[in-house]
Amino acid sequence: MRTAPFSSFIPFPLWMPVQKSTAPLSLLGQGPFLISTTRNLPRFVMRRAHREASLPEMCPTTKNSSGPASDPSFDDGGESPRASPADSDGLPYDWRREAIEGGSLRHVDLHTGSNGWASPPGDLFHLRGPNYFSRRQKVPSGEWLLKPAGVDWLRSASRLDDVLGRPDNRVASSLCRARSLGYSGKAFLFAVNLQVPGRECHSAVFYFVAEDPIPPGSLFYRFVHGDDAFRNARFKIVNRIVKGPWIVKAAVGNYAACLLGKALTCNYHRGENYLEIDVDIGSSAIAHAILHLALGYVTAVTIDMGFLVEAQAEEELPERLLGAVRVAQMEMSSATYIETRPRATEASKGGYRGQAKVNHHQDQSSAPESSRLGDGKGGKAEG
Repeated sequence: MRTAPFSSFIPFPLWMPVQKSTAPLSLLGQGPFLISTTRNLPRFVMRRAHREASLPEMCPTTKNSSGPASDPSFDDGGESPRASPADSDGLPYDWRREAIEGGSLRHVDLHTGSNGWASPPGDLFHLRGPNYFSRRQKVPSGEWLLKPAGVDWLRSASRLDDVLGRPDNRVASSLCRARSLGYSGKAFLFAVNLQVPGRECHSAVFYFVAEDPIPPGSLFYRFVHGDDAFRNARFKIVNRIVKGPWIVKAAVGNYAACLLGKALTCNYHRGENYLEIDVDIGSSAIAHAILHLALGYVTAVTIDMGFLVEAQAEEELPERLLGAVRVAQMEMSSATYIETRPRATEASKGGYRGQAKVNHHQDQSSAPESSRLGDGKGGKAEG
């Protein structure tokens, strides 16, 4: 059964002012009732109106009466972005809010949204707890390590690689602008690009950000600065089917965990202030077949996906989510078309920022895990 379009979930205003009022709009806009005059307003309401009239107006970048930011159910991962220094117009510039709301796939309500994405709480995912290696116990993940920074649903004539390295990437551009205003100087972007093969290539790109420096020696720090062998042995996805037909649940698996670097080809792009993981779903015939089946029911499926670095030693427990995303009943037609250029001409035209050179090193603590897991494509994880 085809789901209703996203526009059906946008609240329709229940009132419309018909004559000018002296009351602040913030009062007129609260509640379903029409307030067209202040003649009969109680005195305490009038006092509040005078107080609000003397306050500065809220910044237009955070006051959006038709978008999810003004909705009480708006969820951006548990914390609203902090205000940044003013731009040239003297208005605060909220780069992360812009990134969250500006994607081709809309940010929607966690529980009722459709054809969009939301941020599921970490407690929905059960990961390896402090006693996992002795008792096999899993615990709710809790708060993410990173913060959400938007989602893009893209299509192109050929596969899109290193999306964050493109000069026209909107998330990187928003962060760059914030830095030029003296804000988010230490922010680090992390993106997962799920590449879907087909007559037209599609990419679902999930962006996250660490607004503070990554603690040296932490598992995520070792993942960012490690080599590809370490990353392939540790990069894990956990998923849960929130809504969908039984055939999709049987094929995809519910509450399933997978080491993506072992099951699929993952290409890692490291820039000055970002790490992007491009996951080539077409690199596995089985994954491609499962995806083809799932796409046939995509408008009826809501799925939660969490990304993390797998803990493989006692001192690395408990596991923590880097970030998570809920994709709700997405429509293939909602993808935004992106132009691609032949690779041979990219360097000559200067159209892309190249992948930064990174001095890879083999983390000593990763050697036993890498040798134990082997180099074969065995992506199934224990949990």
